[in-house]
Amino acid sequence: MREKGRREDSPATKPDPAIDATASHIERGPTERGATEHGADKTAGDASTMADSLADAAPTPLVQYRLTQQAILSDFGLEALQSRDLDGLLQKSCALCAQGMQARLAKALRYEAEADVLVVAAGVGWNPGTVGVARVGADLASPAGFALKTGKPVISNHLENEERFRTPALMVEHGVKRAINVLIMANDLPWGVLEVDSPDEGRFEVADIAFMQGFANLLGVAIERHRAEEKLVAAIEHQKLLVRETSHRVKNSLTMVYSLLHLQARSAASDEVTNALDEAAARVVTIAEAHDQLWRTSTSGSIELSTYLCDLCRRLQAQSARVDAVCEAEQLIIDADRAITIGLLVTELVTNAFKYAYPGGDGVVRVALMVGTAELVLSVSDQGVGLPEGFGTGARAGTSLGMKMVRSLTQQLNGQLQVENDGGACFTVRIPRRA
Repeated sequence: MREKGRREDSPATKPDPAIDATASHIERGPTERGATEHGADKTAGDASTMADSLADAAPTPLVQYRLTQQAILSDFGLEALQSRDLDGLLQKSCALCAQGMQARLAKALRYEAEADVLVVAAGVGWNPGTVGVARVGADLASPAGFALKTGKPVISNHLENEERFRTPALMVEHGVKRAINVLIMANDLPWGVLEVDSPDEGRFEVADIAFMQGFANLLGVAIERHRAEEKLVAAIEHQKLLVRETSHRVKNSLTMVYSLLHLQARSAASDEVTNALDEAAARVVTIAEAHDQLWRTSTSGSIELSTYLCDLCRRLQAQSARVDAVCEAEQLIIDADRAITIGLLVTELVTNAFKYAYPGGDGVVRVALMVGTAELVLSVSDQGVGLPEGFGTGARAGTSLGMKMVRSLTQQLNGQLQVENDGGACFTVRIPRRA
């Protein structure tokens, strides 16, 4: 819209309707080529003297104003690249823009496409209840809406006499007399508008646009990174959900296998077959318990070892009516693969104690785990009849399947196995904390 009575400019000279500002400097043309060598030398000498004088002079207020803007923008650039707090970054950008423009009001407007409005997402100098609540029109008749829809910056230094746009009610309430708007782009789409407003007399210049657009560009990069991180977090959470669901299904399947093995053992024709099936069932339940822990935990691929071992001992207890399995373990989050190996090791040692430690009566099998700075110390002990003479050495070393598995599992953990036979059997395995 043009002012009443104003002659319409020709297409070649018509100014940008979004800019209501005059140039603050006059460009000077080059030195005429007809100058004599003497004149050129004199001009060069005068220029050198002038340069020396300017080097010693203090910067003018305008130069100092621009230098301050550059320093503010530079400091914000580093923070915009590092910060993960988008709301805090928007708020700080408003405060710094207001400071750099020597204004009292600034706001970041987020575009909501469904309602076609701009919401005040952050701001400084506004009345309480404005940020997060106030809305501004996003149509072309609004200064911010024009910047959003056209991508062009808007400067209006005389809002009270403005004929190009209507003045939003929010700005009228705060007595705003002049405003400058720039577009914030993110992922090649308009995200919103960054705006500085002032109720004081003065002028925003065309050169101020570069300062404002620098902030808007940095905010756009930060918004893109924030969105990418949100998508990444969502993808990771979805992956964790899939892993938990898979572990839950595996646990249920292994529990069914355990039940079938247990039923088969009860109907076996010989004690040897029964024992073999019970041992197989115990190994299956060890892995099932690990998957049960996996789908319950929030730490993907890891298991809390003390809970796992104590739950495992309770499940193994079902194999013995007269011998109790007692577990005392210190807490430690450990990789699931290593936890399963430790669980299988405990299963072999506990089931072996159930069978041989107390042949004629009741007793207790103790499972203990101590967590040190460099190693884990796992022990399985009883106070039964003890081990056969010469166990662990010579020809009798690890001849049974169970003991062969114990030694193999210890090697997988890079551990060291120690066997004691004093007042009962005690198997101690020292395991490095790092694989």
